Amino acid sequence: MNGATRSYLDYNATAPVRPVVAQAVARALMVPGNPSSIHAEGRAARIMLDTARDSVAALVGTRPAQVTFTSGGTEAANTVLSGALRRVGQPAPTRLLISATEHSCVATGHRFTDEAVEVLPVDPSGILRLDVLRERLTALAGESLLISVHAANNETGAVQPLAEIIALAREHGRALVHSDAVQAIGKIHLDMAALGLDALTLSGHKFAAPKGVGALAVGRGVTLEGAFIRGGGQESRLRCGTENLSGIVGMGEAARHALTDLDAEGTRLAGFRDTLEARVLALAPDAVIFGKSAPRLPNTLSFAVPGLDAATTLIAFDLAGVAVSSGSACSSGKVARSATLAAMGVSPALAAGALRVSFGWNSRDEDMTRFLMAFERAVQSLYQRRGQAA
Repeated sequence: MNGATRSYLDYNATAPVRPVVAQAVARALMVPGNPSSIHAEGRAARIMLDTARDSVAALVGTRPAQVTFTSGGTEAANTVLSGALRRVGQPAPTRLLISATEHSCVATGHRFTDEAVEVLPVDPSGILRLDVLRERLTALAGESLLISVHAANNETGAVQPLAEIIALAREHGRALVHSDAVQAIGKIHLDMAALGLDALTLSGHKFAAPKGVGALAVGRGVTLEGAFIRGGGQESRLRCGTENLSGIVGMGEAARHALTDLDAEGTRLAGFRDTLEARVLALAPDAVIFGKSAPRLPNTLSFAVPGLDAATTLIAFDLAGVAVSSGSACSSGKVARSATLAAMGVSPALAAGALRVSFGWNSRDEDMTRFLMAFERAVQSLYQRRGQAA
């Protein structure tokens, strides 16, 4: 993806597939057997499927038997939030608590009634207000609850305090905790067993696997009640239908590399982020860094310069050979107002200029150089216009 003329800096949208992952996918495509068949070809496919499940389970810190493959993070989150998740021996949750900065697959992908959903505020850095969560849990004592808080925000990179959230849920006694970990997995350590997390969802293409494959994992003593896709009994009878073997194998290979490289890559990418942040502020001292006071993903920088319009700037970057995103959600080529930045109290005018730079496994120094050259031109043009207007 990165070459002589272009720099890809949009890993939070999707990560380019690693060459070794593409090779694993190609090998899986040549296996003729169905993983459910008992002949030699079927057994070979089953071994590949089980190996991938082992790798994904190791990446998220759970047992392989607790991992169910899906078409992606959205399906996985929708399934967990359908009301089927429950602790063994306890009733299904009757109320859903989510943060104000959740991805739309959580905010609009659940099956709870409007009256049964509570949206909890975040502080100006994008971190869930634990004091409000504590108050709500106290007020809802006796109710069966599901709390869904993403592990890290896709726009700002802010990392949520999952350990503290889970501790508060345990004090309540009848609250389950799910985390949409799509942006966190492969970038920071996240161990379900160590945290005591009840459910986690992830998407392969965020950590250099193919698009169209994801997974959900549940903790000990937690179950999904009933199949969410009915049929031949695959995926422990939860998600029936012949498995996407090539995609799952690719996801397993990507998971294995992500876990092996996690610490070294985290350090390398944090260096890119911090250097870029310092240079952005040097070129534009009035730039605002979103989530700066919060723990952040090592690969993510989100910022805005007052007066710099994101939609126009993104086009200029693209023409300069740099692929980045706005901090806002993009759909059909349009930039919409960011619900995340609104929840953080960012003014609409400033949010309209939000830019997100996200690094990954193939990022190099020259990518940062190319970005800064394009950014400097955009800032100089803005400041010239300001001077002329004055």
